[in-house]
Amino acid sequence: MRRDVLELRRFYASDLGGAARTMVQRKLVEAWGDARGLDVLAVGYGTPFVGTFRPAARRVAAAMPAQQGVEVWPAGGRNLATLTPEDALPFANALFDRILVVHAIEESADPVALLREVWRVLAPSGRVIVTVASRNGMWANTEKTPFGHGRPYSRAQLAELLREAELEPSGWTRALYVPPVGWMARWAEGFEQAGSRLWPGFAGLLLMEAVKQTFAVKPKGARAKAKAVRPVLAPSPAGAGVAGRGLGEAAVKALGSGPEIGEPGA
Repeated sequence: MRRDVLELRRFYASDLGGAARTMVQRKLVEAWGDARGLDVLAVGYGTPFVGTFRPAARRVAAAMPAQQGVEVWPAGGRNLATLTPEDALPFANALFDRILVVHAIEESADPVALLREVWRVLAPSGRVIVTVASRNGMWANTEKTPFGHGRPYSRAQLAELLREAELEPSGWTRALYVPPVGWMARWAEGFEQAGSRLWPGFAGLLLMEAVKQTFAVKPKGARAKAKAVRPVLAPSPAGAGVAGRGLGEAAVKALGSGPEIGEPGA
């Protein structure tokens, strides 16, 4: 069962949610820059993160699963968010250059189908970043945040899932080392700096980037059945039948040992 959009909104309005937003935004900017002139899509609940790209990107949109619900985004402006089925995004093929998937696959009934839709709307050589709760992190083990629900992933599991959806992993990183306790959010920056050096395996979030690769498909050759031609005996010279009457017994036996016409080997 997915977290309701109101629950997600409340979390990101809190101090702990603000720390999560800051850490993930930093990783996105490191990977994509300011996305100048690009088309950007957030799948799941990514509005707290992709707003930073709006000034430079050509287009920024958000697609929120129907089971989660949708909110008007951005507040006070033209709505750029839409409610959508997980396996049928309402966008044309190869439309987006960058896609962020967050709060999406962990609670999806069919994460492969969801990611294949991401593949469909991603431009050739486009890039997608999937953000999930890390299996070894503290955030996956508490239900006080949205990252404590659904299926957490290890790096190998997430890479395998992306490949199954025909997306090729190209890089990964971790984020969110602060414990999921509200009053510790004020020290999130210190935890981030120390955690990435001292205990990198205990980060709360795993971010993996993958690319869409398209290749020319060479058509397979089809086998053509060849008709087997039965050899035809050359006509005997005139008089050969008469001459054959005078053959000796040994010659007759030799002819009799060969196969008859129509038998295998003829």
